[in-house]
Amino acid sequence: MAVESLTLRGITARPVVLTLERPVVARIATITEWPLILIDLETEEGVTGRAYLEPYVPKSMRYLVPALHDLGEMLKGRRVAPVEFYDAGRKSLHFVGYEGLAMIAVAGLDMAAWDALARAAGVPLCVLLGGSVGPVAAYNSNGLWLKEPAAVAAEALALRDEGGFRGLKLRMGRDRAADDLAAHDAVREAVGPDMAIMVDFNQGLDLGEALRRCHAIDDLGLAWIEEPVVYDNFEGYARLAAELKTPLQIGENFYGPRDLYKAVRLHACDLVMPDFMRIGGVTGWLRAAGIAAAAGLLMSTHLYPEVGAHVMRVTETAHWLEWQNWADPILRQPYDIGGGDLHIPDRPGLGLDWDDDAVAAHLVA
Repeated sequence: MAVESLTLRGITARPVVLTLERPVVARIATITEWPLILIDLETEEGVTGRAYLEPYVPKSMRYLVPALHDLGEMLKGRRVAPVEFYDAGRKSLHFVGYEGLAMIAVAGLDMAAWDALARAAGVPLCVLLGGSVGPVAAYNSNGLWLKEPAAVAAEALALRDEGGFRGLKLRMGRDRAADDLAAHDAVREAVGPDMAIMVDFNQGLDLGEALRRCHAIDDLGLAWIEEPVVYDNFEGYARLAAELKTPLQIGENFYGPRDLYKAVRLHACDLVMPDFMRIGGVTGWLRAAGIAAAAGLLMSTHLYPEVGAHVMRVTETAHWLEWQNWADPILRQPYDIGGGDLHIPDRPGLGLDWDDDAVAAHLVA
């Protein structure tokens, strides 16, 4: 496998907004529109690396798109080397901090750079990273928001059947704990005892409420309880992790591998699930995966299923891939899901190409 030397010509970042088939209805927010930034990393050799960002809030794209273009200008003419781009991008934004929008922009650059290298080598990214093409165990996270029990039970069956899933994520955080329990019981009755059910509070509780409500669901046989309190309250998470029998899952808000290391040192969780735009793209993930492996923590993905599938094939403590198809409408060939697994296509790089008509229809100024 020969890896062609590539020279960065520039970056094109385009903002699009899609309408969610199943709107996000969580305790802290309701989201009906989903923003995406499509990144094309162009090289002098004609190879284009592609990736996207999902920054939650459409107005955040006003800041991220210029940041990506600035990174492209700064690195123009340099050899495409993702690790070096990652470090240079972070250092260039050091004085405004490593977290937040700065890390997200660098992560987008990083994912596109890795895709370009794998495309140039003519192999899927997982192969470039030393792994192989194959299936990745996934759970369906496309729904089960804060609806009444009958509705979530019916939706659970639909979500299960979308891809023969063996795991589903149920959101909690209703006004009454009893209503959360009723929703769980309805879903469990619908899907049966063998389905893994992950519960996510979406940071909706204060610590006192989290202690009460997490203990109330601690005997339900859940796969995990996710983010009951605000993401940076590591001391609160350490208390919860010490008291609960159910594994505590955090990590989608780790800004870089050092946050994961901090959580490990504080015993703040039992499981980790970094998000690619916050952990630092592929480079950040690989560094974080080494820390998780050393600590013996199982590692799941958050959003970005296409990138996640590739890195999970080379992650020592790989656990579950979070399946959300929110980017599918603008992809020419979305990944296949079946038998509860996401199937990596045998295409160079991430195998992402844009559906130009769909992109044109959803571009925003």
